[in-house]
Amino acid sequence: MEARVLKPVLAVYTLLFILFLYGPFFVLAILSFQQGPEGGPQFPIIEWSTYWYRHIFGLVPPSRIAPLPLGEAMFRSLTLAFMTMIISTVLGVMSAQAFRRKFKGSGFVFYLIVLGMMVPGVLTGLGVSLLANNILGIERHWWSTAFVTHVVYTFPFAFLVMLAILNRFDASVEEAAWSLGVPPARTFRKVTFPLIFPGVLSAMLFAFTLSYDEFSRTLFASGRDQTLPLAIYGTFSVEIHPNVFAFGVLTTVFSFALLAVYAILMGLSVRRAKKVAMQEDIV
Repeated sequence: MEARVLKPVLAVYTLLFILFLYGPFFVLAILSFQQGPEGGPQFPIIEWSTYWYRHIFGLVPPSRIAPLPLGEAMFRSLTLAFMTMIISTVLGVMSAQAFRRKFKGSGFVFYLIVLGMMVPGVLTGLGVSLLANNILGIERHWWSTAFVTHVVYTFPFAFLVMLAILNRFDASVEEAAWSLGVPPARTFRKVTFPLIFPGVLSAMLFAFTLSYDEFSRTLFASGRDQTLPLAIYGTFSVEIHPNVFAFGVLTTVFSFALLAVYAILMGLSVRRAKKVAMQEDIV
């Protein structure tokens, strides 16, 4: 009896959760197809049009609504996210590898790393800004101070992902390589890394997406150069136009494309790991 009641309740809860999660995306998608160039956020749609998508790419005549500042801002965001992804993933793999063995002060180091994801972003960005301006006397830039704040924020996520992966890792395969005289560096490159590569992909995805969307830390630490979230905020903080909705839809599609690439790479990695395991069983 309890199972019969529980299943419909869970089904309704799951449906409501999905609607709450993806509802804003569907609203943005609908409002982005309004008539231009004077159409505003209105519903129901009077006339459907792709004007605002063409407006983003500069394919329509000039109007009173300025195009979104996408060029340099998007380049900064993508470059910053890529830099953060590389450094955070490398640090995460190295740190998680170190935690495979107990060492003195490991508990303190663990909480020190995780602290980066627990401190509010506003405080972190403000602290880095004050440190750079008042103590170090250096100018804030997206590639320096903002980059540091992004690494501090994303590094704990990469570390926790890799820590979970390495905690389930079978160390006997490494010991077998060492017994054959293979150096530790070559063992990691040829044995360990291919087996933990799915976790590395997850850490890279976490670091990239968190950095690409980061606002509060970047607001204080980036200086006069704006990343994409700051540029978009500066645009719609004055007046909201449907070009922002269209860009939100394109950004969401870009995120889904990243997930698709991640799924493909993950599938290839898992297939490769299974192939290696089958070869080991045969031997």
